[in-house]
Amino acid sequence: MPHEQSEKSGTFIVSLDFELFWGMHDVTTLEAYGERIQGVHTAVPRLLELFEQYEIHASWAVVGMLAARSRKELEQLLPEVRPQYTRGQFSSYRHLAAGRVGEGEADDPFHFAPSLVEKIAATPHQEIACHTFSHYYCLEEGADTESFRADLLAWKQALGERAQLDSIVFPRNQVSDAHLAVCAELGIRAYRGTQWHPWYTSVDTKGQYRPHLRLLRLADSFVNLSGHHTYPLESAHEEALMNLRASRFLRPYSKRLSFLEPLKVARVKAGITHAARTGEVFHLWWHPHNFGADVEENCASLELILQHAHALVEEGYLRSATMQEASEL
Repeated sequence: MPHEQSEKSGTFIVSLDFELFWGMHDVTTLEAYGERIQGVHTAVPRLLELFEQYEIHASWAVVGMLAARSRKELEQLLPEVRPQYTRGQFSSYRHLAAGRVGEGEADDPFHFAPSLVEKIAATPHQEIACHTFSHYYCLEEGADTESFRADLLAWKQALGERAQLDSIVFPRNQVSDAHLAVCAELGIRAYRGTQWHPWYTSVDTKGQYRPHLRLLRLADSFVNLSGHHTYPLESAHEEALMNLRASRFLRPYSKRLSFLEPLKVARVKAGITHAARTGEVFHLWWHPHNFGADVEENCASLELILQHAHALVEEGYLRSATMQEASEL
């Protein structure tokens, strides 16, 4: 139980970036990430079981392409206006052009997951949020607002009655005011921004993977170097959309760093406790493919976190909310 109880409850937001292989801009990563991506089809049902067991409200930011039921349907959904990236490897459309996409989920679990999208939609307190149609990179050269608008409309068509276009998570957290304005025009109310700290600033792909930043973020996952990154819900209001900033990325289990796993869990739990104590927001996020390997080890750590959050909810210190629900509070 937190000390110095606030008069109002804190808010616990969980969001997941669900992208399969559409989010991999380097085609060679299929060999490196193939097991993790295929493991998503095992991890997602397991995650849904945990969320239902501990009454966790979660937002699943889904890439529209993976919701198609077949390659034929996917090809019919493709927008006419598409980004013309200077670096072609950022375009998800190249998978289709190169003939690397199968006929559907049965023969190509790397690019299709309509059955998982339907499981999410059928599970209580789960929101299907937008992760763009094609895993759109807003800050890469060749991106523009016209193709971005077409991309979001294609997402809306791809998800159909399975989802509303209420919340968005930008791929690689790349966002600008111009893209936020397009989102507002289409009725989106909230997005997940980055932590309010120089180590987590939204930049292009090259900037995000600078070695010293990756090292600092890694250390920050186990030891509190940059703070809890909680914030008052009222501060999320901006001119275009609500900015429900991330608080912590839940790093996947690593055999090499397994001795640090208790520190990782404690780091997240401390952030949740701080949000409950201060009446602020703690926003936890990760990718389902992060759990695609070592599913049981990853779920065991997550369950400790969810048990902690659920206990705080039961005691009245915390509430669990999707991004859409938080935007309405």
